Amino acid sequence: MSEALIDHRKLGRELHLFDTHELVGAGLPLWLPDGAVIRAELEQYIAERAIDWGCQRVYSPVLGKRELYERSGHWGKFAEDMFPPMLIGGEEFVLRPANCPHHALIYAAQQHSYRDLPIRLSELGSMFRSELSGVLGGLSRVRQINLDDTHVFCTEDQIGVEVAAALEQIRIAYDVLGIELAYLRLSLSGPKGKYIGDPGVWQRAEDRLAQALEELGLRYEKAPDEAAVYGPKVDVQVVDPAGREETLSTVQLDFFQPERFDLGYIGPDGDRLRPVMIHCGVLSSMERLVAHLIELYAGAFPVWLAPLQVLVLPVGPAQHEASAQLVEQFRGAGLRAESDASDNTLGLRVRRARERRVPYVAVLGEREVAAGEVALRRRDGQQLPALPVERAIARIGAVARSRSRALDLPEG
Repeated sequence: MSEALIDHRKLGRELHLFDTHELVGAGLPLWLPDGAVIRAELEQYIAERAIDWGCQRVYSPVLGKRELYERSGHWGKFAEDMFPPMLIGGEEFVLRPANCPHHALIYAAQQHSYRDLPIRLSELGSMFRSELSGVLGGLSRVRQINLDDTHVFCTEDQIGVEVAAALEQIRIAYDVLGIELAYLRLSLSGPKGKYIGDPGVWQRAEDRLAQALEELGLRYEKAPDEAAVYGPKVDVQVVDPAGREETLSTVQLDFFQPERFDLGYIGPDGDRLRPVMIHCGVLSSMERLVAHLIELYAGAFPVWLAPLQVLVLPVGPAQHEASAQLVEQFRGAGLRAESDASDNTLGLRVRRARERRVPYVAVLGEREVAAGEVALRRRDGQQLPALPVERAIARIGAVARSRSRALDLPEG
């Protein structure tokens, strides 16, 4: 398949996953119903992963006072990439460029003991970047980023364990999604002057993050001058089907924001101590992730992500009513199904289903209706033996619930 055929900008529009409009603006994609299905499934999955990881879900506003970002350091180092302040009631408010300042304040809302740590706060939050129009494109470079964002507040002794846990969550998610990790990049500070804080603290943070990777036995490549403004990070590098390298997930170590927001916890001796903050995006932003998945699967998503999982095709008008009833049965089982009862030939309707990358086509003819069965055709062209309706529904449902990447139906 050529690079042109797996460009997510082209495929995303052909499959009606997203669109843009000049009245909304460049870099602000509109998620169409089918694209929204994919995003919702990914959001549900990452919410489950967060619970499994021991995260607490939170919600925070998409804007804050300018002073918030001055304190976090974003305004001083990142202002040119932020939207200009809005003057409201004599105060300046800014669309947030990152979620971490809000999470720091959520942590600060309660007193914590060393026994409480680590505390992991998770949110799928929106952030905003004032990108220039010339660099915007599709879902991969946008002005509103919806990020799967976790912030871990821990002791310095817990850094190694928490970095390992974050990387394990990324590994599990990639296995499910079929994303192949190319390598880990340890992004460090450099001479450009874009970084917050004391160089000595930076060296300590970089040493701790490198130590965590070495203790895990993970190979990595160092990348000077690629760190976040507030700390070094592990970038999880992947290669898209066109051979382009990009960063999806990150694990970032931050000694500075806990200091800037005067975060603390009560230690074993009753002293007030400073936590460390670890930033982790397990699945990256929804925009960048979906762009990658569109190209990875050429639009033929695994069953659990497919916007339409089953298309029912009645052979003729005599099967229209049975087709509608079968759709309701599939939907009642939690599957996304619809019927194509148009006047087009069966062959044309099958081809259109293949163009839409529908995983399963259920053909209903006179014989199938009489026998209470359905003839299934897979997206890859394989035709399956006729199955009783209840068994077909159960088996497709099992594939979807398992989040398998295969089209094979389990026995039973």
